[in-house]
Amino acid sequence: MATVTLKGNECNLAGNELNVGDKAPEVKVLKSDDLSEVSVGGAKEKAQLLIAVPSLDTPICAMETGKFNNQVVGIEGLEVTVVSMDLPFAAKRFCSTEGIENLTVASDFRNKDFANAYGVLIADGPLAGVTARAIFVIDRNGEITYRQLVPEITEEPNYEEALEAAKETASK
Repeated sequence: MATVTLKGNECNLAGNELNVGDKAPEVKVLKSDDLSEVSVGGAKEKAQLLIAVPSLDTPICAMETGKFNNQVVGIEGLEVTVVSMDLPFAAKRFCSTEGIENLTVASDFRNKDFANAYGVLIADGPLAGVTARAIFVIDRNGEITYRQLVPEITEEPNYEEALEAAKETASK
């Protein structure tokens, strides 16, 4: 079972641990703008960059979402989705307040299907029930080409590495 830390305290993750080379499960999450279901994972016409964050209502998650929103502009052939456990209404308000327009923000609050399928559901500790901070890049065939599980929840991911993997996968 994979683990992450929250301010140095270990938290276990639940669900199926996925790695590079694994098939990315297709699951449904709710789009924050209209509450419609959207599929993430699986094979698609575009490469996918899936970004899991604990809550948009925290400074690090807000900063991370904003940075990706700005840095994915112009990457052809890439579909970008940020997934959290935030209610869609709160996520929609966040997007309008922060000017998030270049990626989809979705919620996994209903069934936790994404968090369980991708092995990023925090199982214990103060943040039990939300997603760990993680990034997956998936090619058009539905295979994971890049995975980054951020070891310490309160830290930002390696943006450069994730974006380079996304650009490389989207160009194929």
